[in-house]
Amino acid sequence: MKKLIAFDLDGTLAPSKSHFNPRMVALFDKLLEKFQVCVISGGKYELFQRQFLTQITEEPHLLSGLHLMPTSGTRYYRFNKNEWQLQYAEDFTSDQKSKIIKALEEGLKESGYAGEKTYGDTIEDRDSQITLSILGQEIVAELGEEGVRIKEAWDIDGTKKLKLRDIIAPKIPEFTVRAAGATSIDITKPGVDKAYGMQKLMDAVGIKKDEILFFGDKIVPGGNDYAVEEMGIDCIAVRSWEDTAYSIEGIIRAL
Repeated sequence: MKKLIAFDLDGTLAPSKSHFNPRMVALFDKLLEKFQVCVISGGKYELFQRQFLTQITEEPHLLSGLHLMPTSGTRYYRFNKNEWQLQYAEDFTSDQKSKIIKALEEGLKESGYAGEKTYGDTIEDRDSQITLSILGQEIVAELGEEGVRIKEAWDIDGTKKLKLRDIIAPKIPEFTVRAAGATSIDITKPGVDKAYGMQKLMDAVGIKKDEILFFGDKIVPGGNDYAVEEMGIDCIAVRSWEDTAYSIEGIIRAL
């Protein structure tokens, strides 16, 4: 029997860097009444706040069952004493950050994918993860639904991100380089990925792999959700938040 339902965020619970749809808000709150829930994503904690924390339930007894793992599980937050408290963070040193940023800049140039028009910074230091966003970090914030459309159209089959990853990875072999969101590449410390985050979560909560169900839209080799499937957790691959909503509805009906 499943005790915890875990989700990727962008492309799984919501369009890239966008708010939850009201349908998803209602379903998410219902899940929190029946299960522990984890959201583990390449996005930073502030993005979690923007995308869904301001929309979902404010009931402390429900939020205590919600586990937040931003930046691919390199950070972990739990709700305690009416606030979100950081449990751990696998941060880079300043020298590591400099080396990673240099590799990302070189890789982007060599790939030929650097865009003439970008929105916000293309490289973002998230302390425990450094992320390259080809079209800029703020494209959705500035363009709204049109920004989501542009992002989703940039690399429909994922081959551009995988090519970019393969250019960057040899430059920094001591780190983990992953194709992540619609237009992004994530860099973390070696071995610190979503599988690492899920293992830390299991240790903290005291549950087993077979008691977890994970939803993600990048459960493919090279994708940032794939490590969860590789570690033996049951996974459901989705293409959109609508797919996820349909599955959640089925879970709730079966209770």
